[in-house]
Amino acid sequence: MAGVGDAAAPREGGADGAERDGRAEAEQLGGGGGGHGPPPAPQHTETLGFYESDRRRERRRSRAELSLFRFLSAELTRGYFLEHNEAKYTERRERVYTCMRIPRELEKLMVFGIFLCLDAFLYVFTLLPVRVFLALFRLFTLPCYGLRDRRVLQPAQVCDVLKGVILVICYFMMHYVDYSMMYHLIRGQSVIKLYIIYNMLEVADRLFSSFGQDILDALYWTATEPKERRRAHIGVAPHFFMAVLYVFLHAILIMVQATTLNVAFNSHNKSLLTIMMSNNFVEIKGSVFKKFEKNNLFQMSNSDIKERFTNYVLLLIVCLRNMEQFSWNPDHLWVLFPDVCMVVASEIAVDIVKHAFITKFNDITADVYSEYRASLAFDLVSSRQKNAYTDYSDSVARRMGFIPLPLAVLLIRVVTSSIKVQGILSYACVILFYLGLISLKVLNSIVLLGKSCQYVKEAKMEEKLFNPPPASAPGKPSSKSQNKCKPSQGGFEETLSASVTSQPSHQKENAIPLLVTSSSDQLLTTPDGDEKDITQDNSELKHRSSKKDLLEIDRFTICGNRID
Repeated sequence: MAGVGDAAAPREGGADGAERDGRAEAEQLGGGGGGHGPPPAPQHTETLGFYESDRRRERRRSRAELSLFRFLSAELTRGYFLEHNEAKYTERRERVYTCMRIPRELEKLMVFGIFLCLDAFLYVFTLLPVRVFLALFRLFTLPCYGLRDRRVLQPAQVCDVLKGVILVICYFMMHYVDYSMMYHLIRGQSVIKLYIIYNMLEVADRLFSSFGQDILDALYWTATEPKERRRAHIGVAPHFFMAVLYVFLHAILIMVQATTLNVAFNSHNKSLLTIMMSNNFVEIKGSVFKKFEKNNLFQMSNSDIKERFTNYVLLLIVCLRNMEQFSWNPDHLWVLFPDVCMVVASEIAVDIVKHAFITKFNDITADVYSEYRASLAFDLVSSRQKNAYTDYSDSVARRMGFIPLPLAVLLIRVVTSSIKVQGILSYACVILFYLGLISLKVLNSIVLLGKSCQYVKEAKMEEKLFNPPPASAPGKPSSKSQNKCKPSQGGFEETLSASVTSQPSHQKENAIPLLVTSSSDQLLTTPDGDEKDITQDNSELKHRSSKKDLLEIDRFTICGNRID
């Protein structure tokens, strides 16, 4: 540094040069004495220049190494580790496994539900006529034995008689509807018109099903309501007229559906049948991309069960009409068989795809279908209890939207018009066929009841069938009076969709409402004075909260609806 100062002094000259020499010597002395002053500016500049030149050399080297070969080599040899995001990939794998389980779990629910519908449908043809006969026999022979009870007929018998009379009246009314004229009228329409008509019929069928069971329930309750608790209503006759009109119009609607399907089967190019089956795939678009909760999926599952069973009955009607036209030639049955299989396969495929993607998009596990099956089984088991509040066929109608009366009227009309019974041998065959239907009904009921008990036990719901009623507080009616009102359903609010086919007895004003153990876990509304009685059983009601949403789903379900 001294040498630099000496060389700079002659160039600067004068006092300035001397001053710089003195400053340089002071800096030299300070550095030698271990001073802590800042490093000289020329050294810092040299360091920055070194780093800058080093960066420039690195850039030149990297640019020289860039080549297409190195890029391809990096793309082919680069790696990654999936375990760094283990939770994400595990969830994706579980979704795939859920989609793989959906077909099996869904079809188990569908098969169980279809047999439930079959049991309710066979009841109309087999046991209902016998029950109506027994009720009429009691009605006509009652004067011989004297009136031992205030009721001429029990509420269940009144409902059976009403169902039987509605069936007979609607059957004779259906004779005024010409099936052949309807077939040729529909066949003369263009394909696009028939496609629109079929879609309109599907919507109308859901609307009829949603309102039809309410009409029938209103009739049953109006006819069986105790006189002491009779409320303002328009009377039994207007309700009966509305029920007959509903069953007749719904039967005609289903007949038009069957006729349209028959026209599609008999078309030469099968274009209408293809369009009608493609309509099922359009259903996927309207369902899978919407939010679904577990209750909504239960509604859709019940609607799919009802729709599939109804389609099977419609296919049976189409086959009967076609076989009649070809003089019951068995060779023609094999002509219809591929089309029938195509319709059934498309329905199954659409249901599987729809439910698989709904469960995937809404993170619903496949085990939920076991819960749905247990809820349906609970309805069947509870309807067999001594204190049952509804008939099983009505329970299926409310849960799934399947009302067997209109479909039964149409099937009876088609069978009687397609099959001619003449001679003693023919009547013997009819009797044997009826006995076979009874045997099938009994066998189906036994198997379903056994399976239902198994599903209820697996779901740990059997305690709900045998829960004792809450104990009465001091000052309440005695146990004898409570036993009198035990089968009564008068404490129910009508908004809870309580059954109208129960057998209510006269209930005193101060009687407390009881928890009905055979109902679908319906909670009662209690007066303010009786709230303490219900709070005593809070421990018994805790286990009901998990299944309450499924068991009470029929209270806010539109029968046969779609979740849009």
